[in-house]
Amino acid sequence: MTTAASPSLQRARALLVEHPVVDGHNDLPWALREQVRYDLDALDIAHDQHERLHTDLARLRAGGVGAQFWSVYVPGELTGDDAVSATLEQIDAVRMLAARYPEDLQLAFTAEDVEAAHAQRRIASLMGAEGGHSINNSLATLRALYQLGVRYLTLTHNNSLDWADSATDEPRAGGLSRFGEEVVAEMNRLGMLVDLSHVAAETMRDALRVAEAPVIFSHSSARAVCDHPRNIPDDVLAQLPANGGVAMATFVPKFILPEAVAWMRSADENMRAHGLHHLDLGEEGRRVQQAFETANPRPVPDARTVADHLDHMREVAGIDHIGIGGDYDGTPFTPAQLEDVSGYPHLVAELLDRNWSEADLSKLTWSNAVRVLREAEEAALTLQTRRGPSIATIDELDG
Repeated sequence: MTTAASPSLQRARALLVEHPVVDGHNDLPWALREQVRYDLDALDIAHDQHERLHTDLARLRAGGVGAQFWSVYVPGELTGDDAVSATLEQIDAVRMLAARYPEDLQLAFTAEDVEAAHAQRRIASLMGAEGGHSINNSLATLRALYQLGVRYLTLTHNNSLDWADSATDEPRAGGLSRFGEEVVAEMNRLGMLVDLSHVAAETMRDALRVAEAPVIFSHSSARAVCDHPRNIPDDVLAQLPANGGVAMATFVPKFILPEAVAWMRSADENMRAHGLHHLDLGEEGRRVQQAFETANPRPVPDARTVADHLDHMREVAGIDHIGIGGDYDGTPFTPAQLEDVSGYPHLVAELLDRNWSEADLSKLTWSNAVRVLREAEEAALTLQTRRGPSIATIDELDG
């Protein structure tokens, strides 16, 4: 395990200056909604917020973060127009953050924007919508989200949709329905990345079968290392080189450490017994979780656990097809050494100790994610010469 004075940690920090982390998923916008209803004076990330958040500006800088996909997530319990409105409010929150902290955050919509932000030593701020319920079965709404700056859509969150199955719910579509395939096609035409985190394995396979551009997994690890349905099976990882996509390993303990799976199930049940959602990160939710952890010490992964996943993902998919997606402020528990967004150097140091080269680490942290964004843009330019916006409806395609 690395220490503050270890040469590997010093090398990791130096590497991240030139090749910072492009992180695939951070739920700060939803945390701001839940805790202070977007009152950025009440929860100012220019100040130390370690008691309330995993994320603030100083810790992003300390962690070597150069680009962040901010999740504009809304829960699956919000449906229809309510889901769309809440997603718009989340987008507005990201824009407010970038406007409030212009010396640190810079909105980015293209690979070129990401590189320009890095050149100016700002953190490129991108947006990803988490869950296809955010488009309310409307391809026009999908296009509107793209126009507002959303650059990936996670096809499902925890609940299956009429057109796409989730990893953590009963199947409804058998993978992707015909309309689900049309959603993927329209995303490819727009240049919006198809995110396959959260979806069922059959949905992953269907999306890879029809995709005309690289896909991503914004925050998923290896199922062969930890057998959780939120992780990626090896046969899917093995398809990424042909597709060009990137799988971004997550840090969520219950997805990466087998011993944590049963413990987290009990913790979730305890939250529900207190009348709370299991992902409630508000003051009451944190109090209940902390009390449960005090009475029932949890199995704690660390940077080595995440490195085990990355070693495996690299072996199966190849160095050009892996990245990082921490899921900070979207999980109540985090690994040791990776407690918040300042922790990425510990992971890079662990990989250096495992003889990963600096060239390979620069792909993991930076260039793979920038490449996949650029290739999605290039694919869209080609596809737009072949077809216009789709006006198909779910009723027409799925009956």
